[in-house]
Amino acid sequence: MSKRFLIMGLLLAILLTSCAAATQSRDFAASGETKGIAPASQPMEQPQLGVVAQESGSFDTTTTPANIERMIVKNASLAIAVDDPSASMDRISRMAEAMGGFVVSANVYQSTLASGAEVPRASITIRVPVEKLNDALAQIKAETKQPVVSETVSSQDVTGDYTDLDSRLRNLEAAEKQLQSILDRATKTQDVLDVFNQLTQVRGQIEVIKGQMKFYSESAALSSVSVELMANAAVQPLTIGGWQPVGVAKQALQALIDTLRVLANIAIWLVILVIPVLAIIVLPPFLVIRYFLRRRARRIAQVKATPPPASE
Repeated sequence: MSKRFLIMGLLLAILLTSCAAATQSRDFAASGETKGIAPASQPMEQPQLGVVAQESGSFDTTTTPANIERMIVKNASLAIAVDDPSASMDRISRMAEAMGGFVVSANVYQSTLASGAEVPRASITIRVPVEKLNDALAQIKAETKQPVVSETVSSQDVTGDYTDLDSRLRNLEAAEKQLQSILDRATKTQDVLDVFNQLTQVRGQIEVIKGQMKFYSESAALSSVSVELMANAAVQPLTIGGWQPVGVAKQALQALIDTLRVLANIAIWLVILVIPVLAIIVLPPFLVIRYFLRRRARRIAQVKATPPPASE
């Protein structure tokens, strides 16, 4: 029984040192990171080690990871109008492969316009090395002579999440070695089964963390670019006998905005400048004149109220 308590006390110490290491790694990441780091996934719990076997000694898991580079995940999305969506999709695919990237997905389909006409449309998602992202975007924009319909470039700093995963991985690997050592020395069948079950759980968590770290590494090394390719006809204005009602509506809307802007500017000038200035200039003389007018009116009223002297 004392032997069992000894082993349980040892593994409890392992858990405490693992928790301390995870806390220090988060502090390390927070001190060197900018704000706005997006969390990746909920951290897994440390294995509940309740194994039975004899082992002595301890190991240090409180060291922080050294020289971990900042990991930035950059992604982009574009929507452009081209002459031939299918041909543009093929050129973008070849460009990604030439840059050392690959095609994640590609799709060509037909879309129906408001006029009832069907035009081709395509979508493609590629991954290219992050250092070639700007070059890839420039080549994609070169597929069209029209303005870009929409463009979004996002950036996410995952250094803190990666650092935390690295610290937890080292802690679990140290626990794995300790459990393996305990397993090698175990003699009782029940002890062997208990230690083996705990070792299996630890190894499963190690594989999950390695997968998350691999995902972060690949995402930081290869940027994702999603491109929506629509036919030029899909963005052409509606024309009826040479008349473009959409253009007229845009002009009317712009005129309304300009008018409201002028009225708003006038109101701002009145509230901030004109009304205070008028109050300063006009209000004092107005009050003085009003005072004298009221005084004069009271005198006149007193004179009228006084009865004339009686004649003898």
